[in-house]
Amino acid sequence: MLDFNFFIPTRLFFGPGRLADLATTPHLPAGKKAMIVIGQSGAMLKNGHLAQVQGYLGERGVSTVICDSVTPNPESGQVDQASATARDMGVDFICGLGGGSSLDAAKAIAFMAKNPGGFWDYMTAGSGGRKTPQAPGLPLVAIPTTAGTGSEADPWMVVSKSGGREKIGWGTDATFPALSIVDPMLTATLGARQTAYTGMDAFFHAVETFLSNQHQPVSDMLALEAVHLISHFLPEAVADGGLPEPRLILSWASTAAGFCQSLSSCISHHSLEHALSAFYPDLPHGAGLVLLSRAYFDWLCARAPDRFADLTVAMNHDADQLPEEQQSLAFVPLLEDLIEAVGLGGESLAAHGMKGSDIPDLARCALETMPMLFGPTPVEMGYEDIVEIYEKALG
Repeated sequence: MLDFNFFIPTRLFFGPGRLADLATTPHLPAGKKAMIVIGQSGAMLKNGHLAQVQGYLGERGVSTVICDSVTPNPESGQVDQASATARDMGVDFICGLGGGSSLDAAKAIAFMAKNPGGFWDYMTAGSGGRKTPQAPGLPLVAIPTTAGTGSEADPWMVVSKSGGREKIGWGTDATFPALSIVDPMLTATLGARQTAYTGMDAFFHAVETFLSNQHQPVSDMLALEAVHLISHFLPEAVADGGLPEPRLILSWASTAAGFCQSLSSCISHHSLEHALSAFYPDLPHGAGLVLLSRAYFDWLCARAPDRFADLTVAMNHDADQLPEEQQSLAFVPLLEDLIEAVGLGGESLAAHGMKGSDIPDLARCALETMPMLFGPTPVEMGYEDIVEIYEKALG
């Protein structure tokens, strides 16, 4: 029986060169001062993306304040400091420019610029304060420069607790971007490994939302589209980052998978990874998902194989000739082939710092800080199951 909600209030511009719409669109949030949130790596400055955004906003008479303190796994203290600056300087709207960390931090800063206290006061799991927001926050413009996060098409923001080992995803109807501009040309400066990490992140957004108990017709359609496109075009983009067609297609696949996160939900694969990158902050999110994926989906497919057949066919249409049971079993081998094809087959969790002695605490962290993703998982999963998956992934 069909039973679902549909709410995506973001206005989204998509296409090569669409960043220039910042200078002309009537849909830019009102105001004369914006804070641009970027990562601390300096990539937005080196690649010229920051100067472009400042120039287009300047044509509108909008002055800019730069927040360049965002780390790859943004922390609550960074959010609190930047939101205080936004309030003190009378910022009218926030502009997130960069990958998932920059966009997530921008959402959190926009939210906290209009709400009292600290960001962790509002977290709904773990040690969060579970406070009810008093205001919707400042308007947000989201401009992704990677094809992986999907944050331009959903309300979610993932932030780690400063000084702690918690990384929690959270959002409300009010934290959708007001305006998103997806210009695939901005992703052309990504290196091969970053292209692979972010592309696999989008792939798992699509896979998980398709398997989720909260899937619905539109998310199913977009998820299978994203799985198909990423499977076929990510290896090409990794091999030759200068090709425009794969960049264009992957940007759409990432945005489509972002819509899926609004219409459906990721499952506990993401819960397990959030615990990993909370314990090991230098672990890229996409790498963590990849390194957990074979153990996780092997475990899940053995217990809930039904929808894996459709994912297998989306990855390889020739699999349509196989019996359905074999189609389901073929998903993990095809996943392994994709991981190899994008150059990530030689990575390991141990090389990223994971220790077997941390596994009990990791399992508890996953359950306590991201419990909301265990409900949509199609099989009930407990502590011992999570330990088993971590041990297999590490081994």
